[in-house]
Amino acid sequence: MHPSFPIAIIGGGPVGLAAAANLALWGLPFTVFEAGEKVGTAVRSWGHIRMFSPWKYTMDRAAEQLLKNQGWKAPQGSLLPTGKELVEDFLEPLAALPGIQPHIKTSSRVLSVQRYGIDKVKSRGRTSFPFELSYIHAGSIEKAYASAVIDATGTWGNPNPAGSGGVPAQGEITNKNRIFYGIPDRSPGRRSRYWNKAVAVLGSGHSAIHSLLELHALKGDAPRSQIFWIMRRALTPGLFGGGAKDDLPARATLGQKAQALMDQGFIQVIAPFRLETIDSEPDSLRITGSDGRRSVHVRGLDALVVNTGGRPDFSFLRELRHTFDPVLESVPALAEHIDPNYHSCGTVIAHGEAELRQPEPGFYIVGSKSYGRAPSFLMATGFEQVRSIAAFLAGDQEAARRVELHLPETGVCGVRE
Repeated sequence: MHPSFPIAIIGGGPVGLAAAANLALWGLPFTVFEAGEKVGTAVRSWGHIRMFSPWKYTMDRAAEQLLKNQGWKAPQGSLLPTGKELVEDFLEPLAALPGIQPHIKTSSRVLSVQRYGIDKVKSRGRTSFPFELSYIHAGSIEKAYASAVIDATGTWGNPNPAGSGGVPAQGEITNKNRIFYGIPDRSPGRRSRYWNKAVAVLGSGHSAIHSLLELHALKGDAPRSQIFWIMRRALTPGLFGGGAKDDLPARATLGQKAQALMDQGFIQVIAPFRLETIDSEPDSLRITGSDGRRSVHVRGLDALVVNTGGRPDFSFLRELRHTFDPVLESVPALAEHIDPNYHSCGTVIAHGEAELRQPEPGFYIVGSKSYGRAPSFLMATGFEQVRSIAAFLAGDQEAARRVELHLPETGVCGVRE
């Protein structure tokens, strides 16, 4: 640690701000670098969506303590916030606290992190050099120095492509004006892209189900509306969630609603389907893929919604010594517990600073980025991660080791076929 420099937190989302709150409680200096104009930029992009996790799982305890000290009243723990409510009722008040607000740099995208003046090859005396961050702000590149770095950048802004092989499908880039990566917004002024249109949703997770429900809500008096649900894997019972066995009822309801729409014929399911090409036809798209035996074509699409998850961006970490699982690109210690090749829910071990350590002392990857490409991250996991790291950086190793993680059951945990 270089006590003359603050701890750098990259990312001003829920986990990044939770890290700031925990460091503030320990009295440690910090700086938050947020690429967007305001905190919670990623959450704002899905602000129209109601979460399936209630408030009690989406508020960090240290942040709650700091807010309550300033007279803030916590939302009712059992209620389900939208992304917009999470930002307005929690993240913005937290970021505005006197002990946090002066230490947030918005519109500051980090371009690189290294040890001051040396590259990753140099070993001798490496930890005697502080971290150096290069970031762009107001059109110019600036430098900042840090005693430790917490990467909470997540994966939201780096979506997986539609192509089934992990790279963009042929025609995916050239037809990007008809392709949307995210959950459709049916609010006035934004619904025209999907209303009375033929739309295909690619993906099999909760984001895809959210997209299907949003599109169905738009149908109303739209006679031309068609909704296709395209999945790379075959339909399985676990696809629709754990039902009554799920500790998060709203999460179970999502799957039940999707299944009901499919059973009633409102959604046409095409699965398995491994997308290969996206072609432009007059006023529409044609997608071509395979079901494992033959080619399958879907024609006449006005739009393609891609919900195939995200992946971490390591490009700005090139000069740091960091490792990740070769399959999931997650923090290595977590991989075997969240690998979707073997787990249908990803029940993760209780973990903290020790499990998140990187070969570069003082550098940590937290939040959804710590899960890499695994889709099962819950915010409560990130809160416990940064609590443990803050305790360690403050010198309380016992508090850092004392990790507790109580996540709600999904009802579908097990080995995938």
